Amino acid sequence: MKKIFIITGEPSGDKLASTVISKLKKQNPDIEYLSVGGAHIKKLGIQSIFDLKEITYLGFTSVLFNIFKIRNKINFTVDQIIKFNPDILFSVDSPDFTLRVAERVKKINNKIKTIHYVAPQVWVWRKNRVKKIKKFIDHMLLLFKFEKKYFDDENISNTFVGHPLIEKNDNVKTVLNDLISEDKKIISIFPGSRKSETNVLLPILLDFIKLMNKKENIYSFVLHATDENKEFIINHVKKTDLNNIDVVSDENIKSQILSNSIFAVSKSGTISLQISSSNVPSIIIYKLNFINFMIFKLLVNVKFANIINIINNKEIIPELLQNECNADEIYKTVIYFLKKPELIKKQLSDCSKTLEGIKSKTSSSNEAATILSNYLTT
Repeated sequence: MKKIFIITGEPSGDKLASTVISKLKKQNPDIEYLSVGGAHIKKLGIQSIFDLKEITYLGFTSVLFNIFKIRNKINFTVDQIIKFNPDILFSVDSPDFTLRVAERVKKINNKIKTIHYVAPQVWVWRKNRVKKIKKFIDHMLLLFKFEKKYFDDENISNTFVGHPLIEKNDNVKTVLNDLISEDKKIISIFPGSRKSETNVLLPILLDFIKLMNKKENIYSFVLHATDENKEFIINHVKKTDLNNIDVVSDENIKSQILSNSIFAVSKSGTISLQISSSNVPSIIIYKLNFINFMIFKLLVNVKFANIINIINNKEIIPELLQNECNADEIYKTVIYFLKKPELIKKQLSDCSKTLEGIKSKTSSSNEAATILSNYLTT
């Protein structure tokens, strides 16, 4: 029986990996799996060698403070992979963890094929990483067409597969009368998947909701959580007197609520693509501590945080970062958009054109699954 070890480093990567593996299981049910995964991978019946929360850190300083824990997890993961002896090591996103593991595994056992999904953002910072990656990655699966040149230049085998978060899914519709109705004006809130993100952004977002209720008390708010941080968010909401907030973590329900939202406020990240593909106007927010932000500013090569803005080299989706990431600014920006439908129409049109340019011909998860399957037969 063929074997695949799946390695992720955070909930978003866990979700992406699960979309591919669910397709691969349909193509080839006779594969044995082991993983470093989260709730989405576990739902597929695949064991994780430890809880994903043990390695989910945000920012340079958080990583530094936990460097010995991370190193121990890397050592443990490498040992478990070598013992499992998979045909393929399928790493997803989180390059500072997953690629470090892949590099060490390849040195120990060169016969294990290494396939990485979600290329490290060499176009943002640390471009020289590509030369190093060439030594231990057999195939790179790319989310965006413009990434291809960076890996072609170093003759790294790669395939543009597109982004699974902008695919239309076939989830079964659930009756959500309590959450969705014609008279409800829903604003979807995405406070982040990492607890370290949510710690920073959730208090700001709750203050924003208080402002909205005080001045525009006609909206309902839904906080989109993960299975891992749902209780954490609920406990914070309970400490407020807010009664027009729901917290959901089920992917099917979240997708339906998003599609029925009039606006979204989201932390910076890949979720913004899913929001745009649902034809929902939005803004993004993010906040790092001062040291992390200064390091980030010194290292990055792009002007924007949001991928749609980066692709277009202009701000299509407003970005409220650092000092601008506060309840007052979020409130002002959201209300400004809600009162100007022509701005919403323009944003949605620009986003739609951008998404058309980064879609794969078929399905990202299907294409990625097919490549994994091909490597199992060669």
